Amino acid sequence: MTIKTALLSVSDKTGIVDFARALHSRGVKLLSTGGTAALLKKEGLDVTEVAEHTQSPEILDGRVKTLHPRIHGGLLARRDSQAHLDTLQTHNIDPIDLLVVNLYPFRETIAKAGCTFADAVENIDIGGPAMLRAAAKNHGTREGGVTVVIDPSDYAAVLRELDEQGSTSYGLRLSLAKKVYAHTAAYDGAIANYLSAITDAEPEQENEPARQSWPESLTIQLRQHQALRYGENPHQSAAFYLDASVPAGVLGNYVQLQGKELSYNNIADADAAWECVRTFAAPACVIVKHANPCGVAVADDAAGSYRKAFKTDPTSAFGGIIAFNRIVDEATAQAVSEQFVEVLLAPEYTPDALVLLAGKKNVRVLTVALGEGQNPFDVKRVGGGWLVQNPDHKPLAASDCKVVTRKQPTAQQMDDLLFAWNVAQFVKSNAIVFCREGMTYGVGAGQMSRIDSARIASIKAENAGLSLQNTAAASDAFFPFRDGLDVIVQAGADCVIQPGGSMRDDEVIAAADEHGIAMVLTGTRHFRH
Repeated sequence: MTIKTALLSVSDKTGIVDFARALHSRGVKLLSTGGTAALLKKEGLDVTEVAEHTQSPEILDGRVKTLHPRIHGGLLARRDSQAHLDTLQTHNIDPIDLLVVNLYPFRETIAKAGCTFADAVENIDIGGPAMLRAAAKNHGTREGGVTVVIDPSDYAAVLRELDEQGSTSYGLRLSLAKKVYAHTAAYDGAIANYLSAITDAEPEQENEPARQSWPESLTIQLRQHQALRYGENPHQSAAFYLDASVPAGVLGNYVQLQGKELSYNNIADADAAWECVRTFAAPACVIVKHANPCGVAVADDAAGSYRKAFKTDPTSAFGGIIAFNRIVDEATAQAVSEQFVEVLLAPEYTPDALVLLAGKKNVRVLTVALGEGQNPFDVKRVGGGWLVQNPDHKPLAASDCKVVTRKQPTAQQMDDLLFAWNVAQFVKSNAIVFCREGMTYGVGAGQMSRIDSARIASIKAENAGLSLQNTAAASDAFFPFRDGLDVIVQAGADCVIQPGGSMRDDEVIAAADEHGIAMVLTGTRHFRH
């Protein structure tokens, strides 16, 4: 079925003039509204305003212009139903074969500082979603139907099919219809999230309305990025979904340059590595195994940071995920290639590094742009529901710490403590981390007892041939008893950083003084389950 009439009404004017001109040159009648019509007329195109087409003026400050039988009848009439076509003829309604609409910028409006309740409500589109849903519903059969476009990137595909076959295919119309319903669902979800978070608002107030931290109804929009070979285990199926809007700098913006298809565990571990490495200002390397950092270090360059990180636990580093926050050069790629690695992440690679890595064709090589973006929230599935929270993002400076022992930490010890604390944030609880001079020396993760985490960190350091003497130790949560501190000091730590807040803080601080070490409290814990 050829396209004879198109209705164009867009808030995003990207490419619309060229698209309209291309349609006009192919003999398509153009209908339009408001600003879109004005723009097309200014560009010399022959456009019929919707008000002229419906013989009904726009009313209520433009709130009602396309909500009319001559619009919705033209969109909803089935092309394979003679009864529908006869009804159109009886009521003098022309079919509308192509609809190009994108919606009022509601999400962009509420994101602006100082957005009033009235501004938000006025940017809730009514006619646009109604037309989109009508056109998408009537995408039709293989014999014909309505083509609906919400994204300027799809203009070229429509024109290409018109030129190649004189009409749009059912496959394209179905694909565009699916895109519409996902888009309108996300749009309605954004409105629901906004409105259900408001606790107090007046129609004409000039300031932002009062809001609660979490909406009463939370709608999450995801889009499938990749179907995975299997899930955490081979008997589980899985897919990787991205947020509708992916923040800059997070793993979801990755580009895979080479290697095998990413697995469920690859993606989960790569995220753990990337979230940790991007928190460091100095050149850093993070090696992750089973979602835990098994080696973290900073140095003067990427190669140096890798060599230090690898020393922490060479055994666990085998088959690990390695992330850098600096460009990977040939020397770094050579060092990494000497071991078995599953995934390599970095902001960039030199051409020589990529040539060298190409020899390891199974290694998954990813680029991820550095950025300050954060997920809007973290979610965890439980039986029958979801736990939702803000991300654990709370940088710590020396000025935030409170020294509670007689012995004060030296400047070097404070640097080591802050480094250890930063790493501990990304280790599964209970977490104990020993560090010195920008390198992890022992990592104890995921134990039910903090004492056992400390002992495991000591064992791993011994197995790697590392001494924990004069290291800084971090605990992700407070010490409930002094015994955990005793084990850490016996292992060799001479300074400790921990949140504090235990009923027995005085006992633990007294133990630190007894051992003659420095202890600082952060006032913040970093449980990671």
